[in-house]
This record gives sequence, C-alpha cells and structure tokens, in this order.
Amino acid sequence: MKLFEGTGVALVTPFKKDFSVDVEALIRIVNFVTDGGVDYLVILGTTGEPATLTATEKELVIKTIVDANKGLLPLVLGVGGNSTQLVVDELKTRDFSPFSAILSVSPYYNKPTQDGIYQHFSAIAKVSPVPVILYNVPGRTASNMLPATVVKLANDFKNIVGIKEAAGDLVQAMKIIQTKPSNFLVISGDDMITLPMILAGGSGVISVIGEGFPKEFSNMVRFGLLGNTKDAFALHYMLSDAIDLIFEQGNPAGVKEIHRVLGLSENTVRLPLVAVNEDLSRRIEHFIKKIQN
Repeated sequence: MKLFEGTGVALVTPFKKDFSVDVEALIRIVNFVTDGGVDYLVILGTTGEPATLTATEKELVIKTIVDANKGLLPLVLGVGGNSTQLVVDELKTRDFSPFSAILSVSPYYNKPTQDGIYQHFSAIAKVSPVPVILYNVPGRTASNMLPATVVKLANDFKNIVGIKEAAGDLVQAMKIIQTKPSNFLVISGDDMITLPMILAGGSGVISVIGEGFPKEFSNMVRFGLLGNTKDAFALHYMLSDAIDLIFEQGNPAGVKEIHRVLGLSENTVRLPLVAVNEDLSRRIEHFIKKIQN
C-alpha cells in the first residue's frame, strides 16, 4: 500500500463557460499536478462534482484522466453512495483495470448507525476487485464513522486498506492511528491538519490545495513523512492562508479560481454551487502573485 503514501489530489472536473466538460483543461490539470510531484490521482471524488455529472460525462472524465495519466501515477476512483446495492452493482460491472483502489464515502443523508456503516462497507469489501479506501466526511454525510468501526473494518477485511479521514478532528484521527492494524493507512482529508496527522503517524493526504500548489504541498508532505519538521512547517504556514481561502466559499469553487488565475481552466461550477465572488477572487489572485514572487 506504499502506492497511497504521500500526496493524492482529488481532481476537479473543469467546465467551459457553457457548463460542458472541458476535456482540454482536464488534461492540463492532470499534467500540472503530475509535473508538480503528486503521488496519485483521485477521480470523481467530491471535488470532481460527480453529483452534477451525467453517467456519460462521468465516463468521459474517467477516460480523459486515464488517457492523460499514461500509466504514470496510481489512480483511485470514487465509488460510493447512499444505496449499498447500487455501489455493489457498480463494483460488479465496471472495468477496474486502470485503477489501483477505490475511494468509497460513508453513506450520506441516510444517517446510518455504526452497524449500518459497518454492514455497508462489508458488502463493498466482499465484491470489490481492488483495494478499498474508506472516506469519512461527517460534514457532508451527517454521520461520523467512529474509530472503533474503522478499526473493526480494517481488521475484518484485508482489502480495506485505509481511510481518508476528513472529520477535521485530530484527536479522532490519532485514535484510529493508535488502534489500527500496522499496515492500515490513515490519510488526511483535511488540508489544514495534514501535517499534524502525518507527524502523529498518518500516511499522507488526499488533498484539494495540492491541486492548486502541487509542488509546495507535496514537498510539505514528504518533509513531514521524513520527520523534517522545520521545512515541513515552513511550507505549511506558507500555504495555510491559501487553504482558508479556497474553502471560504465552498469546494471546488476556490481551487477552480486558482486554476483560472494559473490559466489552466475556467472557474465554472455547476448549480447549486456558484463561483467565488469578486472579493475572494482578488484575494486568491493576490496570494498566488505573492507565492510566485
């Protein structure tokens, strides 16, 4: 599972001004983060706006990224939902040969009990042809996957290899790290606490800011994994204002504004999301100019 140590990035789906998928921009973004030194790519995570993509568009996004990647980096595909049976059906029918793992979000809206969450991922683990990375993001799902549930899944299913822990709770992450099997990965899903999680024993991050500043954020993660806290924290504090900026008016509107300033894509998002306002746009542009200087 060394494939998933370090920096993964949750790729956006860039849109043209007419809201169609911008294939050329997506290729530019894949090349940008790859050249910036990230370790793996995550396709159709929350940041990719899959909730507003048609089935045909999702296949276009997948094919574009697989082709652009050219086998250079491991690929993780987002396969999750709040209907266990629909997730199982996709796992049984999709060709997973391009992918090294799936990222599967804990069921949202339904608010299952801990036993319901366990049973959901048990069903997924039993049919998944590739390793499974759990995804806990209670701010979006309205239910928190507790450390005891995570560790039970990790112990009971060898193909559940890690968790993207995005509760924003360092104590909860440390409890998982303390009690997990030795080869189970605890991956930060919160850019701001990525470095503390790594220093506590975490394995890296699936990042949003790393898609805007791949070189700097990947280097921070590498320094953290090597125990070089001085250089790691220097980069952390250099980027901390940017992390606040890109989430101020929602994800992925913030990181798409970074891509616009860098000339990679438009800053278009699909309703019900909206682009950042002019004030935030100016502040993001100012931050980028400061970094570039």
